[in-house]
Amino acid sequence: MVALERWPRDGAPSNPAAWIVATARNRAIDRLRRSRSYEHKLRELAALATPAAHDDDPMSTIPDDRLRLFFTCCHPALAPEARVALTLRTLGGLTTPEVARAFLTRESTMQQRLVRAKRKIRNARIPYEVPEDHQLPERLDSVLAALYLVFNEGYLATAADSLVRRELCEEAIRLARVLTGLMPDEPEARALLALMLLHHSRRDARSDRHGGLVLLPDQDRSLWDAAEIAEGLALLRHPAAGAYALQALIAAEHASAPSADATNWARIASLYERLAALQPSPVIELNRAVAVAMDAGPLRGLELVDELARRDQLSGYHLMHATRADLLRRLGRGGEAAAAYSRALELSDNPVERSFLERRLAEVSA
Repeated sequence: MVALERWPRDGAPSNPAAWIVATARNRAIDRLRRSRSYEHKLRELAALATPAAHDDDPMSTIPDDRLRLFFTCCHPALAPEARVALTLRTLGGLTTPEVARAFLTRESTMQQRLVRAKRKIRNARIPYEVPEDHQLPERLDSVLAALYLVFNEGYLATAADSLVRRELCEEAIRLARVLTGLMPDEPEARALLALMLLHHSRRDARSDRHGGLVLLPDQDRSLWDAAEIAEGLALLRHPAAGAYALQALIAAEHASAPSADATNWARIASLYERLAALQPSPVIELNRAVAVAMDAGPLRGLELVDELARRDQLSGYHLMHATRADLLRRLGRGGEAAAAYSRALELSDNPVERSFLERRLAEVSA
């Protein structure tokens, strides 16, 4: 299946049989690792708290084992960030450094947060039980946040050998589909599924035949998955006004544009402004700055990014420094761009991203 997907695009390898054997072996190893990790996490969850209801509790209609565990882990007795972090670490397949990056915090801080959450579960004897159907809405926001952060780690891996971890993206989408079937009247669940589908539709265009990073304006849009785009857009026919809906509308602008030049950047900047008002976040403001730069020019975008940098909230976020470097490069300020690319390199662990940043650093340095 992988060969049928890649060879027509990238060309057949010099030794097709060896390529197929190696690819199949790697896929098998990945599957075994996921299976063992999942079994370990189930044991870890069971050890956290006192046993209570079983997964086959007739009061619960959640049709998927893993989604049932997500709802179980997102207990309202825990603080929202703690329950999401614990779910990501215990069920989402993310390591502590990956969870820390999802929350833009240090690994040591996240480790302490996880320890405190587990201690509270034990000391308060919070029951490990599947919530009844009437309890699902109070846990929904945390489950949505956990699914989105699992998807984000798959979309831009922290330290994997590739840019994308497809198994995380596909599992998050699968669970979101189950969730929308379970709770069809929840607009933010539909919006999250649309958002993930629209982002994931670009997966094959995000890297070149050598595995190198390809930025959105340079992607071959014929490689975008038309079926996933259509499904995502259909889910947005009656969009809500929540955070996931606004993000999905932004993704829809990209998906609907026939070319990079035809993208409605003013509309995207406006949507980011609404999103920042609804859910204040320096990352959202950074994304808005990028949209403003595309619409009003790199100088205006750089002013917004520098304002963010002065607040020092994103000093450890490599994409802030990479964004600033790109704007400086476009303005012809090579020395400053080189310093910003160097800082982004220091903070990035993904080898594909690092390779891209190294190339840009060499360009501006030259």
